[in-house]
Amino acid sequence: MGVGRRYDDRVLADRFRHEALGVVFQVREQRLTVLLWRRAEPPFADAWALPGGALDAGERLGASASRHLAAKVDIPQIAHLEQLETRSDPVRDPTERVLATAYLALVTPDARPRLPADTAWHAVDHLPPTAFDHGSIVGSARNRLRAKLSYTNIGFALAPEEFTISQLRDTYVAALGQQVSATNLQRILTRRGVIEPTKNISRPTSTGGRPATVYRFAARELVVTNPFAAFRPRATG
Repeated sequence: MGVGRRYDDRVLADRFRHEALGVVFQVREQRLTVLLWRRAEPPFADAWALPGGALDAGERLGASASRHLAAKVDIPQIAHLEQLETRSDPVRDPTERVLATAYLALVTPDARPRLPADTAWHAVDHLPPTAFDHGSIVGSARNRLRAKLSYTNIGFALAPEEFTISQLRDTYVAALGQQVSATNLQRILTRRGVIEPTKNISRPTSTGGRPATVYRFAARELVVTNPFAAFRPRATG
């Protein structure tokens, strides 16, 4: 029975291809963007797709996602990487049964990877026609990011190493897709110990104004800062 079950598991594993996909977000020009590449061959020729590829035998999914991202683009450093979800719709690929596990990858604004000619950043709010279910996966990734901004310090992976509150507010606005009060953002993140002031101040801009305090994230790795936020019921109208 045990030997037969192991044999059946191997048969099932060989029946379906499994791929790892990367949803790479970066805030560029105050907009949340995602990295996509244009397919040259069917299915979905000329449509845009998430970078990724097949999972090799004996390879972990996270390692596969990182390998395909490194092969596709030269990203110096991914600030945060986490497994997002697995898609298993039998007809998500019209040619064969393919399972896909997507990873959320966040890149700070100072990273400027060299992109091949078929790859570009696209605003998440205005995606081009996408292949397979990749547009829906991008939506799931943004929802994950929005949720985690409320109860973790994940903003560190989208913000520069040092910033003013105004600059951080612009990052949160881009990621959330809605307006955020700079005063409330500073109060909440300071109270939770997410950000801390540095000894630096910003230089006045050409429009004048007083120099602003420069802040940084207290930790540049994922930390849960409000464990109860994710369990709050949604407000009703």
